[in-house]
Amino acid sequence: MTKVCVIFGAGEYYGSPDASLIPSDAYIVAADGGLDHTRALGIAPNVVVGDFDSLEGARPSADAGTRTVVLPPLKDDPDMLSALKIGWAAGCREFRIWGGLGGRVDHTLSNIQLMALLAQHGASGYLFGDGTVVTAICDGKLEFAAHSVPEEGRMVSVFSLSDVSLDVNEPGLKYELEHGTLTNTVVQGVSNEFRDNVPSAISVARGTLIVTFPAEVALPAVDRNHEFSGSIGELDTEVSALLVH
Repeated sequence: MTKVCVIFGAGEYYGSPDASLIPSDAYIVAADGGLDHTRALGIAPNVVVGDFDSLEGARPSADAGTRTVVLPPLKDDPDMLSALKIGWAAGCREFRIWGGLGGRVDHTLSNIQLMALLAQHGASGYLFGDGTVVTAICDGKLEFAAHSVPEEGRMVSVFSLSDVSLDVNEPGLKYELEHGTLTNTVVQGVSNEFRDNVPSAISVARGTLIVTFPAEVALPAVDRNHEFSGSIGELDTEVSALLVH
């Protein structure tokens, strides 16, 4: 089983993280202001990374026993991508992220794009916030176990991040899309629903989907159509080369 990387970001938390989703052997990364949250939760991270522009508490000391990666403020990679790269280098291919939603909308959009980056390299990422989980799947399937659904229902939505996503199927959901084609400018997958005690799935033969579902639903099993290669890149700790001096 792939080791899980749990990342604490500086965004909104909407209450304490679900402890059951933080495995005892998880690789913990605090991204910048996420260190404030790990301290409040009494969680010791394996690594702290960031330029510390969002950290409210004291910077980690050199003798704290935690690896600290200090990034320059004028950099290309956002702190969250650096945290993902650190987890990737540690061998993790499943990432569970708190503090990656809410707050600044540009950070939220950036983090959703990063879920797609992971999916396009054969990994899984989950953003938790405000009762919702955001994930991505590329050329594969998310399988949700049957579960009890409240009377008022909770929404599951599907969006194409790629220009075109081919052969999209949603068996077991209220609206059972079959062999559909989704694009990134036509909204056809929003506000679907799980059915009470009915297993369901969301699959795409070719393309990348962004999927949102209620936080009380168990994380899906992931099945990929083919092997993926490459990595999400090396950790970059340099000042951006794009700056004009």
